[in-house]
Amino acid sequence: MEILGALLAGSFIGAVLGFVGAGGAMLSVPILMYLFDFEPKLATTAALAVVFLAAASGLIPKARKKQVLYRDAFVISGIGLITNLGFASIAQHLPDSLITTGFAGVLILAGFSMLRPPRFEEHKRMPISVLIVMSLLIGSMTGLFGIGGGFLAIPVLVLFFGTPQAIAAGTSLLIIALNSLISFLGHRALWSDVQWHIPIFMAGAAIVIAQLASHFSGKTSPVVLRKAFAYLLFAISLFTLGKTWL
Repeated sequence: MEILGALLAGSFIGAVLGFVGAGGAMLSVPILMYLFDFEPKLATTAALAVVFLAAASGLIPKARKKQVLYRDAFVISGIGLITNLGFASIAQHLPDSLITTGFAGVLILAGFSMLRPPRFEEHKRMPISVLIVMSLLIGSMTGLFGIGGGFLAIPVLVLFFGTPQAIAAGTSLLIIALNSLISFLGHRALWSDVQWHIPIFMAGAAIVIAQLASHFSGKTSPVVLRKAFAYLLFAISLFTLGKTWL
């Protein structure tokens, strides 16, 4: 039953990553904590491995269709390396309640950002100043909470720079894959404490489903995807806060 649960959870994570291009860690962390009894720090570490593999898998169809802004993704991950590794190194020393509360707060902000309507109809390149700010923000949240940063990249690209949803999702998947790998390496002190059999089965299912979902994501309404994802984030954040403080 535990393996079946891991496979189902991985399939769900892969579907969200493939269709939306974000949200893998936001689902992986609470699933590992509340369904499989992982401690928050270990759930964050294991989630980074699962999300890296799933995002890399979902990225393949997007790359084949040329739906990735490589310049933006590599700049965000490269500059964010500073805050990513810095916060990853101190995350293991922070109280669990701080991590889960901060995680819930990020989910709420991400949900509201997904509900905002686009401001531009034509695609514009993101200026370097915005890229730098996004890089540092995404890097810090990846290091602290094990979140790949797609939830921030997609709204900024779609809402403020008119990027088509499919290209924003492809770019987000590359950012998530790079940031998750970097932060996972930053969490290496916790690797030996993780029970890897559950994350391995989750990752296997997520890899397969993420690639399938990414391939067919262009046939789904981007507005419906963003709204469904936003409400899912609200539900997870409220549940996380309730488990932490009630």
